Amino acid sequence: MPKGLYFEDFTEEKKLYTSRRTVTETDLVTFTTLCGFFEPLFMDQAYVESETPFKKRIAPGALTFSISEGLAILSGILYKTGMAFLGVEMEVLKPVFIGDTLTVEIEVINRRETKKADRGIVTFLHRVINQNSEPVMEYKIKRMIKRKTG
Repeated sequence: MPKGLYFEDFTEEKKLYTSRRTVTETDLVTFTTLCGFFEPLFMDQAYVESETPFKKRIAPGALTFSISEGLAILSGILYKTGMAFLGVEMEVLKPVFIGDTLTVEIEVINRRETKKADRGIVTFLHRVINQNSEPVMEYKIKRMIKRKTG
C-alpha cells in the first residue's frame, strides 16, 4: 500500500481519482441483509417493475456511499495519515443499479490548521460517477489528516 498524503499535500482545488468498482447482486444482498434494509425497492423485483419508475432494483444510497468511501480508502491517500472522519453532507443525484460501475473524483475544497501541530482538517468534495460519466452522488466530507511537521 502506498504511503498516504499529509495535510500539506492537499492543496485546494487538487483533484484525485479512485479506481473503479462494479456494484454486484452480492453487494446489494449482503449490504441490505447486514443493515436490515428490507425495503421492496431493494429486494422485490416485481414491486420495482410495477410501482416505481426505475424498473430494476436500486442500491441504497448508504451502499453507494460505502462503496465510494471504500474506493477512497483503497486509493491510498489516507494510508497512515488519515486520523478521523469528522462529518459528511451528502446529496444523492441519481439511482445506482446492480451492474453500474462507480469511480470517485476527490477534490480538496478547504483545509485548515488546528491548534495541534501534528494535524489539520481537510474538507473534500467527493463526486461519485457512474460508467456513463454521470454523477450519482456528491458529498462534502471532513477528515482529520496528519501533518508532516509536528
